Amino acid sequence: MNRKNCIGLVITLIILLVITGCSTKTAPISTTSSTSMEIKTINIGYTGPLSGGAALYGKDNTDGLDMAVDEINAKGMIVGEQKYKLNLVKLDDQYLPDKAATNARRLKAEYNTPVIFTPHSGGAFALQQFNETDGFLLAAYTSEPKVTSGGNKLTLRIPPPYSLYPEEFSKKVMGKYGKRIALIPTTSQYGKDWTAVLVPTWEKLGGTVVANNPVDYNKEADFNTYISKTLDSKPDVLFVGGPSQPTAMVIKQARQLGFKGGFLVMDQAKVEQMAEVVPLAELDGVVGVVPVYLYEGPGTKAFVDRFKAKYNKIPAWEPTWNYEVMMLVAKGIEKSGSVTDATKIFEGIKACMPFDDPNLVVPLPGVDAGGGMLTDGTGIMVENQKYGKPFSIKNPAAK
Repeated sequence: MNRKNCIGLVITLIILLVITGCSTKTAPISTTSSTSMEIKTINIGYTGPLSGGAALYGKDNTDGLDMAVDEINAKGMIVGEQKYKLNLVKLDDQYLPDKAATNARRLKAEYNTPVIFTPHSGGAFALQQFNETDGFLLAAYTSEPKVTSGGNKLTLRIPPPYSLYPEEFSKKVMGKYGKRIALIPTTSQYGKDWTAVLVPTWEKLGGTVVANNPVDYNKEADFNTYISKTLDSKPDVLFVGGPSQPTAMVIKQARQLGFKGGFLVMDQAKVEQMAEVVPLAELDGVVGVVPVYLYEGPGTKAFVDRFKAKYNKIPAWEPTWNYEVMMLVAKGIEKSGSVTDATKIFEGIKACMPFDDPNLVVPLPGVDAGGGMLTDGTGIMVENQKYGKPFSIKNPAAK
């Protein structure tokens, strides 16, 4: 190759290098914010029994919350232009109000939870002592009507109030079995308050209370002593209730001791869950709330099928109500435009109602002035070893 050609080749190579360098020049940084592409986390708190005698009850609640969180995260949440996911932080309070309060302070301080769920009235009352000042919305899975009658501005009571049930349940069981009732309620605050409403209702209908022997459903395993003492009063009906599993054992042991009458059951205990512990034949005469799978709701079958596929069991009302309210909370957060301000989030929740998503078993019509859901109550009686016809109990606050 001659000198002239060599010079030409060198010039050509230089030109190619310059062109190549231009083509690989770093692209300018986009002015579009990358924040919207990042998925941030909103912590939601839960304090409830995860161990001890009420552990299964606690798990029923968290199963519904977990299922809702999974579905919400799969779909995605957007608040403003930011993507978020939910994270449920669960702390064990062993069904004790003082531990529930300690847990709630920790959830707010360490995890900045704008919403905290708790599934017992004792815990709800404990949290109401400081939830407004600490700035979190209390989502209380309790039917205790007093939870929403004290003027707390950041309380959402999830299920219908138990005050809907005593009169209708009493009429059903009194009409078939008789007017003498003996009480074996749980010793929790919930049990005490339920009893305080039932007794005057029963007496107003012409009935007589012949015994009252409360027992701790979360600590006792053998109820024979309490039941034997109670049966000495010759009752026609037993008033029982607490978590489903120990309530079933009370009924089972009462049958073993020869009791042939009916049972008026608090709404916390679920008939279908008790039927997993004792045969339905032994539950003859029980009046309680309708099993979820028998409730004629728009999304009942689809929800029950999804729940069974995930947990291999039929859902009771605890997971059902908690699922629905967690879905509502997510919508409320989106509506409010805030992930930290509990007051704005609660306003967003209210603005989303009526909430009638097709995935729900029970559409949520709204909340009353105190923060209680306006949903109706339900009832059913076990007769001739099978479920009778479900009946509805109207919520007067919904008028």
